[in-house]
Amino acid sequence: MSSSAALDASTATDAIELRAVSKSYSNGAGFAVRGIDLAIPRGAFVAIIGGSGCGKTTTLKIINRLIEPDSGEVLVDGAPVRSVAAYELRRRIGYVFQGIGLFPHMSVAENIGVTPRLLGWSNARIQDRVVELLQLVDLPADYGSRSPAMLSGGQRQRIGVARALAAMPSIMLMDEPFGALDPLTRDALGTQYRKLHEQLNLTTVMVTHDVMEAVLLADRIVVMRTGEIVAAGTPRQLMDDHRDQVVRELMDMPRRQSERIRSLLQGQAVDG
Repeated sequence: MSSSAALDASTATDAIELRAVSKSYSNGAGFAVRGIDLAIPRGAFVAIIGGSGCGKTTTLKIINRLIEPDSGEVLVDGAPVRSVAAYELRRRIGYVFQGIGLFPHMSVAENIGVTPRLLGWSNARIQDRVVELLQLVDLPADYGSRSPAMLSGGQRQRIGVARALAAMPSIMLMDEPFGALDPLTRDALGTQYRKLHEQLNLTTVMVTHDVMEAVLLADRIVVMRTGEIVAAGTPRQLMDDHRDQVVRELMDMPRRQSERIRSLLQGQAVDG
């Protein structure tokens, strides 16, 4: 099977599958992730949550081979990721991370067109795609000529999403994509991305520290602790009195926050 055919396999039920994946720290301090088994169906929106250092970002980077596991296997669309060159795999999977990392010496349009250019797209096709993507992330077409320094944080994040979507990937990996933004912008971009996820029939894996964000955006939540998956299920399933106390306390946070807000609003109504 050619490398392109390996990535284009369409018979697999799951878009992504990790089988007994482990990765040790280079300094011998133990496992970054250990024995991860995770299947992500096509079209799913999965959020990975857990404390700092639990292995969330390592798991995400293993999927597109930014980090190579010590053992285990990763499959994308039913084919082992090692069956293709790492650079080819990454060009076929969108990746959005906190801070975005737009190239400052390039215009917005040039940033968006980086991957299509590497794939050999014509200039006309790239230009059409840039206009299409700017519209998709709700920015005017003339933003294409601007430099990243001229954009707000929220606008740069939108361009980061557009750049990740440029080569029409079916899979998006997102590492704290909205974490550095103010609450209003973060909420607006999260809601907009969820609509894009559905509109484009994407498979999304998002790492976040924000439990409320995971509950509101994801179809399924994976909870990690010390490099292992300790719980996985729909937000409703994990919020319904999970047997693991730490998972239970973590997933109860949105409910506690909502109750505090409700109590505050009721108190204001009484005072008024």
